Amino acid sequence: MEPVMTQQDPIDLLIAFEEASETPIRPEYVEGTVIVPPAPNDNHNEGAFELSFQFRVAGFDLVGMGNGYRAAHKDGRTMALLIPDFYVRRRKATELDESYRRAHKGWYPIDMISLVGEVTSTNHETDTGPKLRTYAAAGVPVYVLVNRRRRTAHCYSDPITPGDDPTEAYYATEVKAELGRPLPLPAPYPTLGTAPFLEPVE
Repeated sequence: MEPVMTQQDPIDLLIAFEEASETPIRPEYVEGTVIVPPAPNDNHNEGAFELSFQFRVAGFDLVGMGNGYRAAHKDGRTMALLIPDFYVRRRKATELDESYRRAHKGWYPIDMISLVGEVTSTNHETDTGPKLRTYAAAGVPVYVLVNRRRRTAHCYSDPITPGDDPTEAYYATEVKAELGRPLPLPAPYPTLGTAPFLEPVE
């Protein structure tokens, strides 16, 4: 009788990466790959905070930064583990959400999120490709992306997954603006000012 091979859960894989690192890291898991985001600079962090603040001013109280979210395949396996630069939740964490977080070692269910935002660092391709597809596959309604390399801001909405392959997922609608110009978002969200990202980038 051959031994049964069990696939390691990506959550445990990320824990192993964190424990092995000499410096604090917050790894993510996207499209089968462990990603260790580069340390962001002030323009990245201050800009992400400024966008979060704009949502607060517009009356969205469930805005946050720093928490991790898990997306699952239809069979329950972990599809992705993501730590957005900012997000708007659709609900406060319920007892069920907290139970989910404990069961998945610190990762909340991604269906808590109604809008997610990423600001590119030196790993521009991750936010513009794998993360975009993963957020769409997970059904996150709105994805805001600030591409500092291209000096553009984007709002993606209407996620579509044409089949069973999450890497084929995409957003049907895109609104784009040059950095410094306002970025309109779908109702009920505010139009975002992108001027904080006009400083020189790395």
